[in-house]
Amino acid sequence: MSRKIVPIALLLLAAASAAWWNSRREAARQVYTGFVEGEERLLRGEVSARANEVPFVEGDRVPAGAVVARLDTAGIDGQIASRRQEIAVIAADIASQKERVHIAETTWPTDVRARRAELDQALAAARNAEQSLVREGELARTGASTAQQLDDARSRRDQAHAAVARARDILARAQAEGGNVDLARRQVETLERKRDLSRAQLAEIEVQRGKYEVRAPDVETVVQTRFVWPGELVQPGTPILSVLDPRDKYVQIYVPVEDVQRMRVGRRVRIELDSAPGVFIPGEIAFVADQANFTPEKIETRGDRLGQVYRAKVRILEGAERLQPGTEGNVTPVEGEPPA
Repeated sequence: MSRKIVPIALLLLAAASAAWWNSRREAARQVYTGFVEGEERLLRGEVSARANEVPFVEGDRVPAGAVVARLDTAGIDGQIASRRQEIAVIAADIASQKERVHIAETTWPTDVRARRAELDQALAAARNAEQSLVREGELARTGASTAQQLDDARSRRDQAHAAVARARDILARAQAEGGNVDLARRQVETLERKRDLSRAQLAEIEVQRGKYEVRAPDVETVVQTRFVWPGELVQPGTPILSVLDPRDKYVQIYVPVEDVQRMRVGRRVRIELDSAPGVFIPGEIAFVADQANFTPEKIETRGDRLGQVYRAKVRILEGAERLQPGTEGNVTPVEGEPPA
């Protein structure tokens, strides 16, 4: 009986050893090594100008939205002054033209009425002259009037007709002034459109001037690298500073193919850094690459496929500002939590 117990005990011991070994292999397979990294942001110039001031250097803390570089604005300030002067001149022209329109609109109807009255008087005088000429002609035929008096009557008639022609011409010119008033109104509208265009151009230049101050992000950051010093020429796209948000850090790891389904975005993990063994920092999978790294040109076997890894980012959820980039550590999934 005891001889049978020994093999059974050996079998149980072997099974336990195998289970322990498999669990160790599984645990080893679920540990991923990585380094603490931060999301650096490059603050770049957007215009071409010389740097007058770059107040921050490496290691400085930069307040949210602070000015990290001031560029020389002499050229664009001249453009702004010139455009403002142009707008002022156009505004003066508009005011002058509007005054002329107002005067014309006020006096033109009165002038037309006066010229029409003069024409009416000229027409009445012409009718009287025609009637006088007829009477003088009849008197001349009867001998009651002389030829000289008839000639005088004819001359007065001709002068009256000439006066009518002049009155009609003057009235026509006065009426034509109404068209000039309309033209003056259209000129005012043209000047107003020109002024509005200049104002829009001024607004664009003023927006452009705002780019002569390079500002930090809307969170506090720390300067990592300074690329530009005062007096140097900045071109559009030139890096001025690289900054790092001390609270926005992560550990980058590489997940084997067989584990990628268990390490999805949102999965909670624990981070143990070499600088603080035994201290576990909570983290969360924030990114898993869609394609594997180190993929062979031609995958022949399952072993080759299992050699691939997927790049993943683990966001540090607590105390990120106290961690130094470059620190190495291990990442393990939180036990009991199913994959996301």
